[in-house]
Amino acid sequence: MFRTQIVAGLASACALTSATLAGAPVASAEDLHHVRYTITSESPWLADIYYHDTDPPNWAIYSHDPYVFSPKVEARVGPGQAWTIDVMLADPAQWAMVVATSGLDPVTPNFHCTLEVDGTVVKTAQGPKGALCSQRPW
Repeated sequence: MFRTQIVAGLASACALTSATLAGAPVASAEDLHHVRYTITSESPWLADIYYHDTDPPNWAIYSHDPYVFSPKVEARVGPGQAWTIDVMLADPAQWAMVVATSGLDPVTPNFHCTLEVDGTVVKTAQGPKGALCSQRPW
């Protein structure tokens, strides 16, 4: 019995140490924030949209391969046709981000984006060929 408790204790300590060394704080459901991203455009368009759906453990891991944390979708948007997704993030001030682009096409669909955190709009933006909504300081 005593040996089992020691092994279980060591396993827990190793897991906690690994998470701490990796810079990955363990967030509980109470620590997460509801983030909603919305993209629209003034003209009907098939937009390329990138957004953050996961908090990276730290900047070094994120900068090594940002697309791991930034899925890309293609979505039809336009007047009365919004693309919206809800995600949960521990640190939206650092990691919440959505961007829409029309790519190399010369047409300007006039994109609009909205970033909401816990039901409050914290950022809006617009642009002829792309729009970026983010709170990040970098």
